[in-house]
Amino acid sequence: MANLLVMIEAADVTTVLRTLADPTRRALFERVVGASEISVADLTLGTGVTQGAISQHLKALKQAGLVADRPEGRKVFYRARPEGLEPLVAWMDHYGVFWRERFADLRTLLKEIDP
Repeated sequence: MANLLVMIEAADVTTVLRTLADPTRRALFERVVGASEISVADLTLGTGVTQGAISQHLKALKQAGLVADRPEGRKVFYRARPEGLEPLVAWMDHYGVFWRERFADLRTLLKEIDP
């Protein structure tokens, strides 16, 4: 059972990383994060990308759990789902121990070099 959980978490991290690896999707996600809610039409303005392409990128962000949508009439509004980043945060926290140890070693070394 524990191995299945690790595999699921690894799949979640991979999904988030792959989704945010695309620069257009990452820029869209940042714009959604910066707004409480934003429409597809507003996200399309000034991007030089078609509304259809924006919608496809938003679909990928939604499937990765990074955004949620709310239809209202003919418009669809998107908002960020910060909890969608949790698999990535957990993965980075796991490796944070490694970096904290390295920084502690560096701090010790620097004190030895320049007391």
